[in-house]
Amino acid sequence: MLAKARQLLKQVYGYDTFRKGQEAIIGGILEGRDTLAILPTGGGKSVCYQIPALLLEGTTLVVSPLISLMKDQVDALNRLGVKAAYLNSSMGATEYREVMRQAFMGEYKLLYVAPERLDAPMFASLTEQMVIPFIAIDEAHCVSQWGHDFRPSYRQLAGWIARMSNRPLVAAFTATATEEVSRDIAAMLGLRDPRIHVSGFARDNLSLSVVSGTDKPAFLRKFMAERADQSGIIYAATRKETEQVHAMLEKMGISAGKYHGGLGDAERAEMQEKFRFDEVRVMVATNAFGMGIDKPNVRFVLHWQMPGDIESYYQEAGRAGRDGEESECILLFEPADVQVQRFLIEQGTGDQERKSIQLAKLHTMMNYSRTQRCLQQFIVEYFGEADVPPCGKCSSCLDKSELVDRTDDALKALSCVARLKGRFGVTTAAKVLKGSRDKRVLEWGLDRLSTYGLFSRWPEKEIADWLYWLVAEGYLVMSEGQYPTVSLAAGSLPVLEGREKVLQRTRTTVRKAASAQVSSPLFEALREWRRVTAAREKVPPFMLFFDATLRELADAAPMTHEELLTVKGIGAAKADKYGDEVLSIIRSFVGTAGSSAALQRAADEAADVKRSAEAVGSGNESRMQSNADPAPAVTVSAASEHAGAAGASHVQSLEQFEAGMSVKEIAASRGLSEVTIEGHLIRCALEGYKIDWDRILPRPYEGRIAAAIEQVGGEKLKPIKEALPKEITYFMIKACLAKRSLG
Repeated sequence: MLAKARQLLKQVYGYDTFRKGQEAIIGGILEGRDTLAILPTGGGKSVCYQIPALLLEGTTLVVSPLISLMKDQVDALNRLGVKAAYLNSSMGATEYREVMRQAFMGEYKLLYVAPERLDAPMFASLTEQMVIPFIAIDEAHCVSQWGHDFRPSYRQLAGWIARMSNRPLVAAFTATATEEVSRDIAAMLGLRDPRIHVSGFARDNLSLSVVSGTDKPAFLRKFMAERADQSGIIYAATRKETEQVHAMLEKMGISAGKYHGGLGDAERAEMQEKFRFDEVRVMVATNAFGMGIDKPNVRFVLHWQMPGDIESYYQEAGRAGRDGEESECILLFEPADVQVQRFLIEQGTGDQERKSIQLAKLHTMMNYSRTQRCLQQFIVEYFGEADVPPCGKCSSCLDKSELVDRTDDALKALSCVARLKGRFGVTTAAKVLKGSRDKRVLEWGLDRLSTYGLFSRWPEKEIADWLYWLVAEGYLVMSEGQYPTVSLAAGSLPVLEGREKVLQRTRTTVRKAASAQVSSPLFEALREWRRVTAAREKVPPFMLFFDATLRELADAAPMTHEELLTVKGIGAAKADKYGDEVLSIIRSFVGTAGSSAALQRAADEAADVKRSAEAVGSGNESRMQSNADPAPAVTVSAASEHAGAAGASHVQSLEQFEAGMSVKEIAASRGLSEVTIEGHLIRCALEGYKIDWDRILPRPYEGRIAAAIEQVGGEKLKPIKEALPKEITYFMIKACLAKRSLG
């Protein structure tokens, strides 16, 4: 069955290999095992239940609380040639009955259902008639009161499934669950001896940063100026902050939407659609926004304030880079954020037990905001994953500022906390160290402690901040509950005994966008074609192709349908529907001698690129020509001086090629197709890099290819290939065309 699953992955989705963890999850489901799968946001959860659904007889039910995500996934499946539908409150009566009728007839492979629909009499009657081999429960953390997004409707699922006359296989999926939440999910859903998969919480394509002590409006202006064309989400804690940040962006002339609970349903829906369709590039929102937004090209998520728990933060931050492209997650932190979140918890509707859980999670989130450890390590260890190496790209890992020895300050603070004997919180400890004449401090006799007033010259807020930092670094520990107390942690002992020093860094800046990539003119043309085509079809652009697929198309420059199918993200259905148009655009850039040389210089001619793309999108081909001389050759060692090339993917491939690796070896080491690596090398040549042509284009073959080009023309590759011996590859032909264009 796994062999068939791999075939479907390629045929339907256009991918050669599964992502980390997917194959094991799918294998367990196909073996008939109940499953709990924990994959990070963007880790490909939907494929883990969609492929089994395609292989099992009957209709798979997918339980999801997210109406917008249902619609996106159903639309995407139908475009891939898979029959799917959904049932939720957004549908009219006529549409609902029609879906029910087709479901009764067994027309669908997947039927998405909101949990509230399950107890409806009409749906209960339907499920008695359907063949249901498998139930997939998405966002499964909603069943647990220990989770960050508890929903009472999810508590009904176990009973509903148990009442089914022929209990199907059940699999639960979530992106964020601690070990405690995982156990609760399995128990509350009644999973039978489940196989539990944790594929790893680290997101290698995300750069995490915490910025403190900064002027937020000034930071925002600089941050947005450096990301002029990128799509992103800015999260704020309150409606008021959301409105203020949105107003700042409008003054900067940035196309931005806003989303919070104070807006009407229609306005929120309109804003969400504009963001999905790339009509606004930035969304400013409270945490009410984002659940079910499957938009893959979000390049940054900026938290204007600290959220209330690690689960919420990582789920929200994880909405960046769902397509696998390099993206950024930045948290702007200040101590006042803690009080905002504490107020929101205390004013919430949960019972006291729930509030105590939330407050404990808030303390952990606060520790994350202050830690100097690798941020990725901090998060994955919170979720129970050990032995994860530092990411090397977060603000902690990249912080090169000088370490300050604060052992003396630490000893004073630790001594004070020790004398308070775990009976008081951070606020009281700060007052004691300040030497406050607060009424309670005096009543409790805390002014008689030897540590009273040791930090008399510090602002009380700064003292509290220092104590919180010591908590974050493991020198102090806070109790759980609504009124947490502070006490010494095991990590304080080496400091108190004089065996360790306490060193601290201060950071107020974030490195420049790692996600900024220099886009080739061909990529821009493909992106503009996608925009025009998506508008014509009235779907979000990402429904056609992800940015990562367009970038690989631009790198590989496939010339035939066979080569097109080697590009990740292009399956049979999309190749059949869009292949001719995509190939036409690519050929307009690299199909003839002369047009190839325009690749590098065309970067400054964006208007021409857009006109070319629009013409192709309407069926009219146009070419970009340039009579200018090609740029002088540069070596890979000079890449940092070559405009925009430093660290570019195609240059990395050339570096490996120059080191002696074959195309096949480079493809294997980078997890890319051989056609993509071939495209990288051709692109480098066209951009002026020195390249060993003899390794790509053996001299005995070059003359024969040139003769064939003269005979049949250089417009299309297939006629040239047919005029030559079988041992001459398409790569050799494209290399010959590129070399001729360079003179």
